Amino acid sequence: MGKVVLVTGVARQLGGRFVRRVLRDPDVERVVAVDSVVPEHDLGGADFVQADIRQPTIGRVLAESGADTVVHMDVTGMSPLDGSSRTSVKETNVIGTMQLLGACQKSPTLRRLVVKSSTTVYGSAPRDPAVCTETTAPKSLPSGGFAKDAVEVEGYVRGFARRRPDVAVCVLRFANILGPGAGTPLASYFSLPVLPTVFGYDPRLQFVHEDDVIDVLRIAADEPRRATLNSGTFNIAGDGVLLLSQCARRLGRPTVPLLLPALAWAGSLVRTLGMTDFSPEQLRLLTHGRVVDTTQMRETLGFRPRRSTAETFADFAAGRGPGLLPPEALAGAVDRIAALSSRGSGHLPSQSAN
Repeated sequence: MGKVVLVTGVARQLGGRFVRRVLRDPDVERVVAVDSVVPEHDLGGADFVQADIRQPTIGRVLAESGADTVVHMDVTGMSPLDGSSRTSVKETNVIGTMQLLGACQKSPTLRRLVVKSSTTVYGSAPRDPAVCTETTAPKSLPSGGFAKDAVEVEGYVRGFARRRPDVAVCVLRFANILGPGAGTPLASYFSLPVLPTVFGYDPRLQFVHEDDVIDVLRIAADEPRRATLNSGTFNIAGDGVLLLSQCARRLGRPTVPLLLPALAWAGSLVRTLGMTDFSPEQLRLLTHGRVVDTTQMRETLGFRPRRSTAETFADFAAGRGPGLLPPEALAGAVDRIAALSSRGSGHLPSQSAN
């Protein structure tokens, strides 16, 4: 008999895409798709079960499915699909994960658990290292929002791994996910006609393409050639980094540098208007940035993203249409201003390097 895979969070586009992808694997016999909201997209030949993972009923669903692989994708920082409060998102992230892990603890058939996490667990602080590895401890633990949820979720997953050493546990920490269909808070920010930024800061950012997210989830859920190959915690990001200013120029969107208190007020305004979710953790990201090392992703997990950070952003930008300013004209204007500033200071560009 083939594998039975249970996937949570299938009402979101990313979850639905993964379900349709894993159904094509020849060694997968059945996919059980779980969410509290009926998905608007097609799930292929998967068996959809409407269930809230915050409730004990998830235990019955897992037991009746006989799943040997669980892919937990219902960990998110996005607004709830059913229009409920942000509190329900936290409950799904934390309480839902606890309930799911409790069900996994009792399952005699379970052999593999894959959890979608985030690089937000490292936080964004001024004293952070230039590059975070999987063993990097945050200088300042996240105090709220999705980042804190992700830290708590990973803590419960580590506890489960200790109690069930017979189950291969893989935690994937994704950088900011972008692509033509991305609906993340950062994608909403980049869709604003004018981008508010923190005065005096130009953070480094990393992205991972939504197509690569699907590919690495499939690899992590697959039966490895070696028992430990797909176990552990892995940073997932495209090669390279982009500065926020580079992102703005490539989008053709002007920036408005604001002092941090003013930016926090602007964030509250756009959040109230429903334009984007300008959370405190996103403000910290737009101040200090975050870059992670992906050596383990390549050498241990054996995954190489098809798109770099720059290529991912280019694909995202192509789907957003032109901004207020043509990127070429904006880049030229920035270069001219830099040249004028250099001449005004009495130094030619060639002399400044000496």
